[in-house]
Amino acid sequence: MRALSIAATGMLAQQTNVDVISNNIANMNTTAFKRQRAEFQDLLYQQVARPGAESGTDGSRVPSGIQIGAGVRTGDVYRISEQGEMTQTGNPYDLAVNGLGYFQITLPNGEQAYTRASSFQLSDQGELVTTDGFRVMPGITIPQGAEKVSVSKAGQVQVKMPNQTQMQSVGRLQLATFVNDAGLEALGSSLYRQTEASGQATVGNPGDAGFGSVEQGFVEASNVNPVSEITSLIAAQRAYEMNSRVVKTADEMLSTTTQLR
Repeated sequence: MRALSIAATGMLAQQTNVDVISNNIANMNTTAFKRQRAEFQDLLYQQVARPGAESGTDGSRVPSGIQIGAGVRTGDVYRISEQGEMTQTGNPYDLAVNGLGYFQITLPNGEQAYTRASSFQLSDQGELVTTDGFRVMPGITIPQGAEKVSVSKAGQVQVKMPNQTQMQSVGRLQLATFVNDAGLEALGSSLYRQTEASGQATVGNPGDAGFGSVEQGFVEASNVNPVSEITSLIAAQRAYEMNSRVVKTADEMLSTTTQLR
């Protein structure tokens, strides 16, 4: 009986669906988190009678045939890169990207990573770093004793030193964009790594064509919609229950068969 294995694939697929939804809900307050969505595909079909096959010597053909499906599988878990809401914090080192682009981060092994979770801080050397201490590229160093730090929408970083009336520039932040954001590999800690699917990073200045701007004193909120996720969770639960009902029904049918005399 195919129903048992078909229903089992449906239950496994909905388990994956619930896993994805659970991760979205768990990260609804994670800075710059991008929600994910599971997509499904039907499995191969058993061709009992192929459509278009000859059914007689007079050239007549089967109009639709008999194709019995084998169930479902998870085809993809897609990341939705929709912009989250801007939340004002007042912290001069909170730098949100308004529009397209990722900040470039250097990992301890020298590898390049990318993030939109821009709650930055200063290291003991005055370098702009992530909450894990990874350097933000290109390297920006804030001089000790700076009275004010200003970051323009174009990424220009300026500081005001004691006994000075003019702001002085200490560097400029840059952003990276990708042809396919969904192809980035998630590393955890709100970091991503480019892959062959994402394409090579295109680096440019904030505010240029194709790049977002930098908003100082803001962070980007998660783009998770709690109401939508709860609705999806209920739908996944009902789908799981229906597949489990198929298993129960198939079991009852097999039980009836074994009791025949």
